[in-house]
Amino acid sequence: MATGERLAALVRASRSVISSHQGLINDESIGDKNLTGARVVEESLALYSKNNEHLLPDERFTPAEKQLFDAQIAAIREIVDENQVVINAKGVGFKGFIPATFARLVNERLEKKVGERAKIKVTAPEDLVRNRKALPDDWERDVIESKFQSADWPKGKPFVEESEMDGRQAFRMLIPEYYSPSCLTCHGQPKGEIDVSGYPKEGAAEGDLGGAISIMLFR
Repeated sequence: MATGERLAALVRASRSVISSHQGLINDESIGDKNLTGARVVEESLALYSKNNEHLLPDERFTPAEKQLFDAQIAAIREIVDENQVVINAKGVGFKGFIPATFARLVNERLEKKVGERAKIKVTAPEDLVRNRKALPDDWERDVIESKFQSADWPKGKPFVEESEMDGRQAFRMLIPEYYSPSCLTCHGQPKGEIDVSGYPKEGAAEGDLGGAISIMLFR
C-alpha cells in the first residue's frame, strides 16, 4: 500500500511541476527555458516532500522499493531532457507538452525500466478518455463505475485488491482523481468548446471525478 501511494504521489508531484510551468513552456518569445530534467526532478522531489512527509525515502526502504523510486525519478529526468527541442522551440506557442502527456510518457518509460515488477497508468471513466492508451481495462472500469462513481464512495479513497493480471498475481491499487481549478482550462465550461489542445471541453466542475491513477505491483 505504501509503495503504491509513493509511486502515485511522485506522479502527482511531477505532473504538478509541469502544470505550473505551462506558461513558461508555451512562451514563444523565449528559447532556452532552463527547464531541464534535473530541475524538474528537483522541484518534483521538493513538492513530493512537502505534500507526503509520511512517504519520504529513508533507511527503511527495501532494495526493491528503492529500485522503483529511483527508476521513476530517472524516467522523469529522461522524458524532460528528451523533449528539450519541443520545450525550447522559439516562435511556437502551445507545445503540447501538457501534464497528461508528460505523465503518460514517464509511466511508459518506467514500464520499460521495471515493467516486470511494477506499472503505473493514468486512466479515467471511458467517456473522459482522450487518448486510447489511457482507456481503462476491465478491472479499472469496474472499480470506476461501481466504486468511484457511486454517491456513497468516500472522496479520495483508493481501492486495492489482489488479482490476476496477464497471468500473474498482482497487487492492484486505483486512486481516484478530481478536477482542480487548473484542470478546468481544458476540461471545464463551456462544454463542447475546443480547448487549446484541440479537444472539446467536458464541461466539468471543480471536484468532479476526472480520472484515476492505476498502480500494479507484481509478485
